[in-house]
Amino acid sequence: MNSIKIFADSTCDLSADLIKHYEIGIVPLYVTFESQSYRDGIELTPPELYAKVSETGKLPLTAAPSPSDFIQAFTPYVEQGQQIIYISLSSELSSTYQNAVIASKEFEQGRVEVFDSLNLSTGIGIQVLKAARAAEAGQNVQQILSLLAEIRPKVDTEFVIDSLDYLHKGGRCSGMQNVVASLLKIRPVIKVIDGKMTPAYKVRGSREKAFDQMVSNALSNKANMDRGTLFVTQTMAHEDAEKLRATLNETIQPQEVFITEAGCVICSHCGPKTIGIIYLKE
Repeated sequence: MNSIKIFADSTCDLSADLIKHYEIGIVPLYVTFESQSYRDGIELTPPELYAKVSETGKLPLTAAPSPSDFIQAFTPYVEQGQQIIYISLSSELSSTYQNAVIASKEFEQGRVEVFDSLNLSTGIGIQVLKAARAAEAGQNVQQILSLLAEIRPKVDTEFVIDSLDYLHKGGRCSGMQNVVASLLKIRPVIKVIDGKMTPAYKVRGSREKAFDQMVSNALSNKANMDRGTLFVTQTMAHEDAEKLRATLNETIQPQEVFITEAGCVICSHCGPKTIGIIYLKE
């Protein structure tokens, strides 16, 4: 057992295999339909979420774990003598980070460190994976926190949203914008900048055209890319993700490309068939 336990929340979107291999602790966020709350990834899966949205015509609300949720998750490991590093969903998008900081103050100073990823989905996950591998290699808490501070601004997170339906249901675009985008087959591309979801550009035409643009963007950074680990993160688009992985392997030749599935919190904002590429710049 490592003396350092790495924690993340359910929005990090790492695969079950990676979470199990590196013994990463996961604190779930909440997804609420009307009066019923579900723990993301435990009591509700993305296909179940999409079915409920289709049935009700409404998006769920999402909520951060409470400080008591974090205390309950951290306590067993602190009692075993481990130090904890928790890497959170961006503080610009959720109160998750703030609630974890509140919880950390209930423990002896230095036992629980909270790090703001300033990212989402596997933009968090790639930081969590780096931290877990550093802990496995025997690095101490300060070394891992320094590593995280170094790589955080180097994370490139870009994804294509297939339809504006979920953004419309969530009040993030008007009905007219949704209709026009559907007629013209406009697909928005989102990047994470300074911890926020930022519309980067729009691609008019097929999904393949949007994917080609994402790959082209990644290739433009090839000379300055850390080609150790890349992620293709998707929801209900596994076949497209496999094609993207094959293209990335052929054109960039990284050491590894992981395909992961976005969890319910991410899905509730972006909708099905969303797909993204995440990597680190050097």
